[in-house]
Amino acid sequence: MSDDRGGKSGPADEVEPESMAPADGVPAPGPTAPEPPRHGRMPRRNGWISAAKLAASVVAVVAISGIAVAAFAAVDLVTTAVSAPTLTLANEEILEGVPDIGAMDGGLNFLLVGSDKRPADGAFGDPEEESAVLNDVTMLVHISQDHSHVEVVSFPRDMLVEVPECPDPADPNGEPLSALSAVKINTVLSYGGFNCVAATVGQLTGVTIPVGGIVEFYGVAALAEAVGGVDVCVAEQIDDDYTGIHLAAGMQSLTGMQALQFLRTRHGVGDGSDLGRISNQQVFMSALMRKLQADGTLGDPVKLYSMAKAILANMSLSSAMQNPTVLVSIARAVQDIDLSKVAFVQYPTAYTFDQSAVEPTESAGLVNAALQADQPIVLDPAATTDAEFGTGADPTTAAPPAPEDGTDEGTDETGEAGETPPPTGALPTDVTGQTAAEVRCSTANEG
Repeated sequence: MSDDRGGKSGPADEVEPESMAPADGVPAPGPTAPEPPRHGRMPRRNGWISAAKLAASVVAVVAISGIAVAAFAAVDLVTTAVSAPTLTLANEEILEGVPDIGAMDGGLNFLLVGSDKRPADGAFGDPEEESAVLNDVTMLVHISQDHSHVEVVSFPRDMLVEVPECPDPADPNGEPLSALSAVKINTVLSYGGFNCVAATVGQLTGVTIPVGGIVEFYGVAALAEAVGGVDVCVAEQIDDDYTGIHLAAGMQSLTGMQALQFLRTRHGVGDGSDLGRISNQQVFMSALMRKLQADGTLGDPVKLYSMAKAILANMSLSSAMQNPTVLVSIARAVQDIDLSKVAFVQYPTAYTFDQSAVEPTESAGLVNAALQADQPIVLDPAATTDAEFGTGADPTTAAPPAPEDGTDEGTDETGEAGETPPPTGALPTDVTGQTAAEVRCSTANEG
């Protein structure tokens, strides 16, 4: 869902008043320079076996989804975890012979992607005319080997990346697709499919990604309804006619389509860019995690079934995730984790010289190093508040103590995986985000 056609970056369904280019990442015709982005039927199976597999799927998918699925706007791929078409990742072979995926050497990396392809019902625009199949939401979920911490890293959709050579989804056994340089990350799904997105993120961060999934538009709305609403903090009135959301200041309980609007809005929050939207999504995701843990959802079979039913109808998983043993291992890895050890991180970027995109900063090397070393990412508590696209601290709570100073020495200037030593203490202030334990408030876009 993109509108890199002038003005700040945002979803294609948000119809902008200015002229538009035909697709995200493709400049408009003519000499005008681009304006800066703001930013078959299944065989019958034994009933008990199917039930056991479904139960395992329910537990694990909800556990993963409780961390990151709520940030997504994507499209129609699955109906259940045991009969849906699957995605295939080249790195799945590393799972062979692994007795417990939840305790893999170096931790487990799960890729979550949201596509902007429109639902067939036309509720978000003509699915034939307004979809470019772009991965406008790209997240890497890292679960540590000892289950002591989780990192959810969001990659800005307008971030320039290097794309490795990828198998052609239309002809997997034929000639591979060529490697690309300096392209926006949200164009990779359209170019080379889900596996190519995983390869790109893996090359960028230096970690191996063996599992992942894609989520539909309606998955967010259904999930919010299944948990009985998600309470988010709104610092001041939010108004966005593009997504149709209007929220008064204060704590707001979001459910159904209102939750989806909250996650899709960019015009109404922060600096109006995709960076502001990511910060806003982190407010929702952390609130969802607190709700799941406070309500004991991950230990309640009835609630798990209700949530999984909503999620599985709107999500496609990689083939390794269809294995019930794998699913249960992942669920066990995250169900009791300390919320203060779940970090939602925005991959650090800065605008390019012409303001048409963003690119990783030196601090990205530190994020990469922490992921590679299976080390917790510690955020400066003031970083997100001070960022123009960030969220605000909850005024009703005391500010958390500042962590020890970190260091940015020895970082890779390109942000790509390298020999950068893992960081100690808090990362530099251009690495923003929050933990799941923090209550932060969505700030309105005054423009």
